Amino acid sequence: MKSSDEFQTDLAILGGGLGGCAAALAALRRGMRVVLTEPTDWIGGQLTSQAVPPDENFAIDTHGANASYRLLRSKIRDYYRRNYSLREDCQNSPILNPGNGLVSGLCHEPRVALAALEEMLAPFRSSGQLEIWTQTSPVSAEMRGDYVQAVVVEREDGQRIQICALLFIDATEAGDMLQITGAEYVTGSESQSETVELHAPSQANPQNMQAFTWCFAIEYCPGEDHSISEPRDWRFWRDFIPNLTPAWPGRLLSFDGTHPETLEKRHWALRPHEPGGLFHFRRIIDHSLHLSHGYRGDTTLVNWPQNDYMLGNPFECSAEEAEKHLDGARQLSMSLLYWLQNEAPRQDGGSGWKGLRPRGDLLGTADGLAMAPYLRESRRIRSECTVLEQHVGKLARRDLPPGEAERAEAFFDSVGIGSYRIDLHPSTQGDNYIDVESLPFQIPLGAILPIRVQNLLPACKNIGTTHITNGCYRLHPVEWAIGEAAGSLAAFAWSISEPPRAIRASQKLLSDFQSSLVDQGVPLAWK
Repeated sequence: MKSSDEFQTDLAILGGGLGGCAAALAALRRGMRVVLTEPTDWIGGQLTSQAVPPDENFAIDTHGANASYRLLRSKIRDYYRRNYSLREDCQNSPILNPGNGLVSGLCHEPRVALAALEEMLAPFRSSGQLEIWTQTSPVSAEMRGDYVQAVVVEREDGQRIQICALLFIDATEAGDMLQITGAEYVTGSESQSETVELHAPSQANPQNMQAFTWCFAIEYCPGEDHSISEPRDWRFWRDFIPNLTPAWPGRLLSFDGTHPETLEKRHWALRPHEPGGLFHFRRIIDHSLHLSHGYRGDTTLVNWPQNDYMLGNPFECSAEEAEKHLDGARQLSMSLLYWLQNEAPRQDGGSGWKGLRPRGDLLGTADGLAMAPYLRESRRIRSECTVLEQHVGKLARRDLPPGEAERAEAFFDSVGIGSYRIDLHPSTQGDNYIDVESLPFQIPLGAILPIRVQNLLPACKNIGTTHITNGCYRLHPVEWAIGEAAGSLAAFAWSISEPPRAIRASQKLLSDFQSSLVDQGVPLAWK
């Protein structure tokens, strides 16, 4: 192992996902020097290295998101207009959807999102105000009382660097900095006696987390044969039946499953050659939109119930156990592809689509799998305010007085907004879906303030939500809003030489901070 070097900066952001990128942009705009680290080759997290098309709210193209998030979406569309030979009607469309997928009005290739993010950050890198270190992960921290003094990161070549900063942001996918710094946090599901949530279980279970998924990209090339070799664990996954309550209707590798909202049996279809099936839902390339191209067919990203990995978590366990689950998730996804190519029932009575071609070139990998798994849940910080189901759940608020029952909790310290269903996938401890309606909600500042540590802020799925409310705070635009709030808070605190928690504790400072957020295009309430 190489000896540690030392690096000095104002703000260290550990994790380069959407929350980390938004935090960096917010802090850079206010003049801070920033270092942003990322364990993979690509910044962007769910949108890029994890290959998850954006899950967004109903109003995303006009309102309901930060101005900077809408700018990112505009830059993605502009990249297509500048670099792709699109049909004229698509070239001129303000709501261009390159994949014509159903999950979002902007289904696109992950590497295009990467290009857009890099363009947004480029001026700050050019000036030297920002450094981005990919293939770099935090490994330890030096604490002095309730303050983080330094964080040691390790680069791909084994070099260790000690980052000394005034403020630190945890934007890692699993909340790694919470563990490394000894900050108080929670994992898994809380008990109903603790949170009084309608859908919380009677007993807490720290290992009960949502399934995670190793996504992959496939193109459908009719008449071609792109069969992969039989995966090592194919026979296990071919016969695997999830052990869930309520029961899953049969094998995971099938087109039968559970409806998330009703928990009744439902049937899917693939339909790679026509609209309406699983293939169409997260399609990122609709080749019919292009005038001249080398596409042989459409391409989709596979983030489906059939590759939700439910057998364990890749954190809060030994390194050996983590590796077992990460490898297991990869084997499940490769087994799903093998099943789709060879055994999946077709509507014409045949089996399999051998023309499904892995597209690792779109994801920066050789095998078609994403660079990193999509973790739906992480460590969550013990915070000054915890968002509960009764704050945002429509059913949980039904008995409140008229006026209150129709809207989510109004937080006095709002630093952003979001909207998405409370959507929990099957869990590692046997829960089936929990999928219930939520109300358009706010992000309270108290949820990004640790109860003790003074200069560490969470910036993604690691804020003060619960197992239940994480289900609606984990999606792309909300993570971006959380990250922008964390970066803005760090910069505001830095500018007045106060710890971040002082802003919430002072009515004047809080008002000034919220006004600054509004000025930079952050909505604090739904209108």
